[in-house]
Amino acid sequence: MSLGAAEEESAQEIHIPADIDWQMLDKSKFFFLGAALFSGVSATLYPVVVLKTRQQITQSQVSCIRTAFSIVGYEGFRGLYRGFGTSLMGTIPARALYMTALEVTKSNVGTATIRLGLPEPTAAVIANAAAGLSAAMAAQLVWTPIDVVSQRLMVQGGGENPKFPMSSCKYKGGIDAFRKILNTDGPRGLYRGFGISILTYAPSNAVWWASYSVAQRLVWGGYRCCLCKKDDESYENGMNAFRPDSRTIMAVQGVSAAMAGGVSALITMPLDTIKTRLQVLDSEDNGRRGPTIGQTVRNLVREGGWTACYRGLGPRWASMSVSATTMITTYEFLKRLSAKNHEALTA
Repeated sequence: MSLGAAEEESAQEIHIPADIDWQMLDKSKFFFLGAALFSGVSATLYPVVVLKTRQQITQSQVSCIRTAFSIVGYEGFRGLYRGFGTSLMGTIPARALYMTALEVTKSNVGTATIRLGLPEPTAAVIANAAAGLSAAMAAQLVWTPIDVVSQRLMVQGGGENPKFPMSSCKYKGGIDAFRKILNTDGPRGLYRGFGISILTYAPSNAVWWASYSVAQRLVWGGYRCCLCKKDDESYENGMNAFRPDSRTIMAVQGVSAAMAGGVSALITMPLDTIKTRLQVLDSEDNGRRGPTIGQTVRNLVREGGWTACYRGLGPRWASMSVSATTMITTYEFLKRLSAKNHEALTA
């Protein structure tokens, strides 16, 4: 039995659509439409990522609004999109790896846990957590070098902005940055922070997807209770049997995703701050040797105590919540567009 089928059975009272698993997808349509849709999402949310990164490298606390005005004032609106081209080039293959690992793992683990006799809600949480973990690890193989390059470009301001420490090495673009990092530090320079990235994103994704599974059930449960209080006609034969429309389904998915994103951002923020500093600081500052995790933590604590590890929490919380909401609604829409039997799903 597939996980999607199990979900459909357990949701008979709510009548929400069954999950679309890996075998049900038209792969070419899935990847092509996914590249287009998620490129648009990345373009919309990229300025928030720039704000978060700038805040994480400052040696003093600067508010998000002041950071934004400072960037625009010194560098223009283009400053909010520094490194975007490089980031976009890496997003497409990284997303492809992410989505493949996510769907394959979720389908296989979901089926295996159902066969082991675990309750369907427990099986769904385990499958989602395992899928998020494997997807993040697969994507980091591509994303870490792109992240290193794009973040170097993000913090490279116009050269006149005194509020932000800039890299001692200036880059003309993504290719130039890639070449200079490779020449200075070798391949290890492009994978600087890979370990901490795995420690940041793998648990973060596992927490997010597991939280999303739980949050969806909680939100659907709350929605069902509210509906039953407002409309007694929602009962059929003593059972709650309402059939939500597509807008309601999207709203529930969005709220659930925002809840999961907020939880994940709060838990993993210190690791993300350490990762960003590891990837941005120049080797010359440490005798041609990249800073260690211990040095990075000591520097942060010396600059502002343990709360320094939470610099940029506001933009990251907003970014993860908004991106999670946008991502999951876009992703579920993408899966329905890419389903082999799209007509049957929408009937």
